Amino acid sequence: MSTHPTSITCTSLDFTWPDGTGVFDGLQVAFGPGRTGLIGVNGSGKSTLLKLIAGELTPGEGAIRVAGDIGYLPQNVTLDTGLRVDDVLGIAGKRAALHAIEAGDVAEEHFTAVGDDWDVEERAVATLDQLGLGHIGLDRTTGEVSGGESVLLRLAALLLRRPDVLLLDEPTNNLDLHARRRLYEAVEAWSGVLVVVSHDRALLDLVDQIADLRDGEVKWYGGNFTAYEEVLAAEQEAAERMVRVAESDLKKQKRELADAQVKLARRKRYGQKMWDQKREPKIVMGERKRAAQVSAGKHRIMHEEKLSEAKERLDDAVEAVRDDDEIRVDLPFTAVPPGRTVLGLSNLTLRYGACVAGEFELRGPERVALVGRNGAGKTTLLRTIAGELEAVEGETLAHVPLRFLPQRLDVLDDELTVAENVARFAPDATNNRIRARLARFLFKGARADQRAATLSGGERFRAALAALLLAEPAPQLLMLDEPTNNLDMASVKQLATALESYEGALIVASHDVPFLESIGITRWLLLDGEMKEITTEAVGYSG
Repeated sequence: MSTHPTSITCTSLDFTWPDGTGVFDGLQVAFGPGRTGLIGVNGSGKSTLLKLIAGELTPGEGAIRVAGDIGYLPQNVTLDTGLRVDDVLGIAGKRAALHAIEAGDVAEEHFTAVGDDWDVEERAVATLDQLGLGHIGLDRTTGEVSGGESVLLRLAALLLRRPDVLLLDEPTNNLDLHARRRLYEAVEAWSGVLVVVSHDRALLDLVDQIADLRDGEVKWYGGNFTAYEEVLAAEQEAAERMVRVAESDLKKQKRELADAQVKLARRKRYGQKMWDQKREPKIVMGERKRAAQVSAGKHRIMHEEKLSEAKERLDDAVEAVRDDDEIRVDLPFTAVPPGRTVLGLSNLTLRYGACVAGEFELRGPERVALVGRNGAGKTTLLRTIAGELEAVEGETLAHVPLRFLPQRLDVLDDELTVAENVARFAPDATNNRIRARLARFLFKGARADQRAATLSGGERFRAALAALLLAEPAPQLLMLDEPTNNLDMASVKQLATALESYEGALIVASHDVPFLESIGITRWLLLDGEMKEITTEAVGYSG
């Protein structure tokens, strides 16, 4: 952990959601200058902690002290589509005052509005250019920019403010490869306090230290994410070795206790035999019997204590080994015969200009990756196939049941529990069947009764995926839009294992190339004005 003065201090922090779901109980953590990567499994409270520090949430108890001004980029960026870019950047008033002064209006309120910030327009343009947004301009509305560009716009607004503390929650969500590189450069150039929650390895390799939030406590690791993984691997190897030692010791103590009990039983039988034969005076035999009972009791207690201590050591050793469960599901009804036509697109022109020229067919259990820069129309294409948008020209025809999981995961009703949400998609399934299948998506017992509104980003994704995959009829075409957004690395692995069980056709729009490669993509399609097939080697240059 940094030895510099602390900039963020959280003392005895308690936080519980309104439905009673606890997140923090007496959390103690402090962040100093430099770049900190805040990691942890989904649901551990990373985003909640950033919201508490930013003042978006109020702790039940405890105190948060921040030295300086805070800039906060939330996980889900939503902008009023009617806002102009200069409004989002927070400089509309200063720009208007500057233009009025330049036009000859010398009213005092204009000079007050500008203050000392006479170069605000130049700085804004330079910041947009730094983030690859120079083409947007200050007078356009945010309705004309993509989701990824919206994230960068919000970041540009923060950089212009020059806060002392910068909090970033999954900032690479929705960003194409080019935009991610721009963000990496901005993070590298940041000289103040920065705390970033992310599952992006490249971004986490730019930080100075890792804060691992697990079970309500933070453990610190010096260096970037690669260094953290190396240390963690060594720790886990040692922990697993301790489990083996503790298991061996427990077996030994059980054997010794059993041996001791056999010996004590023999002594007891021998003493009873002597008593029955009355070979010694009664008073001597009585004293010897009492002494033997006391000795046997001490002997038994000693071995039981050793056994109890061995069990405790084993429990402690097992606790130190991380158990990040995997999703394991059986989805036989999603199967599609090889060669069967699943989807057809014909001379398709989408809203906002992208198109699919000629005829396109998706056959059998193909796995298609849809890549392209932000704003290229990937989400628009998926929404058009799903029937949520009408095509300008051409047609789409799905030959099998399909389901679409959008970026914002709005397939869930926030007021319903996880189990109730799944029941909406499978109304004929019994409650027991729903719960049994949800357990395989790691929603066991009371977790299935959590309201969707209280779920973390990763838990929400898992619940939405469960709702779609367990739907009736089973989807034989599944379309996912940026599925690894908001997922920690353990959850990305969980998603990959869940998709191993899926036997239908798959279309995944994503900028996460390592994830796409891990799920066995069979075709790569680039959307850049028109849709065309590309080679695996060209993917890294496609955005």
